[in-house]
Amino acid sequence: MKSRYLTCQSHLVLTSVLVLLLTCSTSLGAQPGASLNTMRIDYFHTGNNTTELFSLDEVVIEPLSWPGNPNVPIDTTLRGKFLFEIQSQETGLVVYSRSYSSIYGEWETTGEARAMNRTFHESVRFPQQVTPFKLIIKKRDSRHVFQQVWELNVDPEDILIHRESAPLREQVIPVYVSGDPQQKVDLLILGDGYTAMEKELFLQQVNHLTEVFFNTSPFKERKNDFNVWALMPVADQSGVSRPSEGLYRDTPLGTSYDAFRSERYILTYDNKAFRQIASSAPYDFIEIIVNSETYGGGGIYGLYSTAAAGSDWDEYLFIHEFGHHFAGLADEYYTSSVAYELPDEIIEPYEPNVTALHDPENLKWKHLVNTSTPVPTPWPKQVYEEQSMAYQQERAQLRANQRPEAEMNALFARNRDKVQELFSSVEHKNSIGAFEGGNYQAQGIYRSALNCAMFERNLDFCQVCSEAIEVIIDSYSR
Repeated sequence: MKSRYLTCQSHLVLTSVLVLLLTCSTSLGAQPGASLNTMRIDYFHTGNNTTELFSLDEVVIEPLSWPGNPNVPIDTTLRGKFLFEIQSQETGLVVYSRSYSSIYGEWETTGEARAMNRTFHESVRFPQQVTPFKLIIKKRDSRHVFQQVWELNVDPEDILIHRESAPLREQVIPVYVSGDPQQKVDLLILGDGYTAMEKELFLQQVNHLTEVFFNTSPFKERKNDFNVWALMPVADQSGVSRPSEGLYRDTPLGTSYDAFRSERYILTYDNKAFRQIASSAPYDFIEIIVNSETYGGGGIYGLYSTAAAGSDWDEYLFIHEFGHHFAGLADEYYTSSVAYELPDEIIEPYEPNVTALHDPENLKWKHLVNTSTPVPTPWPKQVYEEQSMAYQQERAQLRANQRPEAEMNALFARNRDKVQELFSSVEHKNSIGAFEGGNYQAQGIYRSALNCAMFERNLDFCQVCSEAIEVIIDSYSR
């Protein structure tokens, strides 16, 4: 299939951009204002649901120049469970910060975390520092207030800081390049579970999903604020692991279904391999597409998102999961089974698209609510839940019986049609308000719209989610 994105012009742009990124990289003694490499700190995060411990693995200088926006060093959105700060040891000033979420942060809310300890490998990336600094990691407490949980002193002249190579840089594919990585949002699409013979399949899926991405608002309107790159490390076998079906694969990125024993949740725990592969390309955000027809995906804010590129629902999976990873959007659905244990007390969520509505008069998206829209906003919640619970039971039975994926796809389509029919006559179907049910909870949490890409299977983000996405775009492109 001929790509509408992979052009001779973009290959020329790729060559010039990567040469720039590689040759502008400077030594640790770089002068202020010079182009700096990307620095990464790899660490281990260990614990359970009550205690945790951080320990250093390695400080790394990645091979490419820092791709981030130098005009926005401090994160003011604070949409993740964690926050890291780079603090100058000389001045005590915070020179860079980013909020993020992690696999550990999700795992500690599962039942398994009550029964055992586990260790996860994690990383933070930031512009290379030329003077001694502190890495400070903070975590939200039970009231969602950030509290310091780890501090690490780093000397940039330490001989043990590892200089990483870029062994896959010749394989990086320019899908859509609109300019300097420091002035653009750089999205890297990684492929996992593709053999050398399946490279053309990977390229077809990348181009299709990129086209879908740029046909979806608000990405459509902000297309020229993005660069899109692709990279496919070659796998020995086709496909990725799916333990619930007895399928195991040793893939370059280590992605697998059944994360947290949720059959549709795709993650990789091999952060070291993931980071080393990704460091051959400029990136701010990453979506991993896996070579599978089985429905599944995942998304963690500031880490990565995943999607089954061979699924009939690949477009929705790509867009929905990227909403988590890119903008810290919460899931708005609440009738599907999840591995997480719900909190004893509902406090105001930090995600931008859900609320506990403790103060209806000061709703976090109040500026988008029409004065004629009641808050809370009525909708056919009971009918929806009855339909959805019946659908979820049928879905679980299909998976338990290991029925063909075509039957699952047909069930998804029937349920989507039922939801659309139910919602078609709702008075406030196009309103921004406060609709009860969201973030895995039927009561006490409210979403901003009746329907959205974060609620049911469609590609339309509501106004609140779109606005939250554009804030992130702005922080990387202006």
